[in-house]
Amino acid sequence: MKNRIVIGQLEPKAYEAMMAMEKYLSASTLEVGLTELIRLRASQINGCAYCIEMHSKGALKEGEPQNKVFAISAWWESPLFSEKEKSAFAMTDEITQISKGGVSDTTFETARNHFSENEIAQMIMLIGLINTWNRIAVSTHMFHPK
Repeated sequence: MKNRIVIGQLEPKAYEAMMAMEKYLSASTLEVGLTELIRLRASQINGCAYCIEMHSKGALKEGEPQNKVFAISAWWESPLFSEKEKSAFAMTDEITQISKGGVSDTTFETARNHFSENEIAQMIMLIGLINTWNRIAVSTHMFHPK
């Protein structure tokens, strides 16, 4: 596999805008470990090997246990995740797969039980951003080293 194009080189201003959003999100009140798990889950749904590799490592670096990183692909079946984390993953799944019916009222109301409205807004922006990164990586054949 080889890269088709490198958007960051061809359109650096586009990456500057993406990095501005990353900077905004780095100051969010969401827990960093949870943000890595959210990014990992969206990347799994989107089949983005590059981002799966990156955010698996990121989650481990942030102190998330290996068994949680391994179990996230079936988070709803796993006792390893808190109700708060499961709420975030439900949001991630439904936003990432938005064409399947959007975000349900139940999912949104459950998120309200665990997150402030500002944190929900931050989570929506985070999920939107990782989905954009996934689409860039998959469509251009970005790959991680062996």
